[in-house]
Amino acid sequence: MSPRRVHRHACSIVVAIAALTIGLVTAIAPAHAAPALSVSTVAAGLDKPWDMEVAPDGTLVSGERSGRFVAIRPGGSVQPIRADQSRLFVTNEAGLMGLALDRAFGANRTLYSCQAEKTSGSGVGTGSAGNLPLPFPNTGQVINVVAWRVADDWSSLTRTRTVLTDIPVNAGGRHAGCGLTAAPDGTLWVGTGDNAVPSYPQSRSSLGGKVLHITTAGAPAGGTISGTPIYSLGHRNVQGVAVQPGTGRVYSIEQGTSRDDELNLLAPGGNYGYRPDRAPFIYDESVPMTDPQRVPGAIGAVWSSGAPTLATPALEFLPADGWGELDGAVAISTQQGRRLVFVTLSENGRDTLRTTDGLRDTYGRLRGLKVDRDGSLLVTTDNGGGNDRILRVRAG
Repeated sequence: MSPRRVHRHACSIVVAIAALTIGLVTAIAPAHAAPALSVSTVAAGLDKPWDMEVAPDGTLVSGERSGRFVAIRPGGSVQPIRADQSRLFVTNEAGLMGLALDRAFGANRTLYSCQAEKTSGSGVGTGSAGNLPLPFPNTGQVINVVAWRVADDWSSLTRTRTVLTDIPVNAGGRHAGCGLTAAPDGTLWVGTGDNAVPSYPQSRSSLGGKVLHITTAGAPAGGTISGTPIYSLGHRNVQGVAVQPGTGRVYSIEQGTSRDDELNLLAPGGNYGYRPDRAPFIYDESVPMTDPQRVPGAIGAVWSSGAPTLATPALEFLPADGWGELDGAVAISTQQGRRLVFVTLSENGRDTLRTTDGLRDTYGRLRGLKVDRDGSLLVTTDNGGGNDRILRVRAG
């Protein structure tokens, strides 16, 4: 190679590294001092309450991984809700996962759940062994979005239909998703996991490793890839989807490998660049979460955790007022990180302006998030052993 070509090649490398560095600075952004927060306990004695919703009458409904539904009534009383969960498949990261109330709940009393279910009596799980990097088979299980009718007194749920099926899950129960959100227009957003199967994130014939957009009848909704409910692909494990108030922008939060949990602004048909199939038949988690070299046109994250991973299962937009410097910020729960992360976005929603965190190493693993009617933030813990709580967090 001639000296001139060597110089030109070296310059190209420097420019590329500089561009990558700028991208990382934009995505990760420096953290600021933790804001002052006040915390109280809404309910205790729960066991892995992975999601929750707030009903128009002020009742808080939560679901535990084991399949138990719980109602916390406005007066503070906690009551179990009867439901036939005989089909539920519970192992590792699979079980009763996301919840969403129908936008017309006051009229139709409909609650949706995203849950793993047995398709046959042979549907057995591996337990904690499911975290091993092995190609676990499907032994008779699937993830469904299920519709329930809630009794007027919150005493029971009656299953009315399966809204969507064929979301994959295997015997290991790893990367099962499953974020569930009811949008203001009445449609449902569903975030799914890739089951640690190398081909799923990029495959358009699998619902794993995707964000889905459906009607409450289960049909594909706006912006989906023709003939499918797939809105975006190239994801690893999406456990949270949220619609930004006032803009209608849709964001997902997904858990990274050993690094780079991602907050993504979703685009119709967008590919977010996760492709763990570099070696045949091996789920290769050494690949980047967003890999534009192997996935041309891959869309980069709005925010990334960097290293190590924080394990980010949920996100929620804070109200536009009442939170001071955090007004309108994205609240993100973390499990391994054991704290809340607050991300303030740019006006166009594509860049991170600042990050702060709160509740660091105070309540253990944090999972579900929901803004209550008074603007406070509800947070579930995910520590297990019947020691979990629902917390109410306020600014100041």
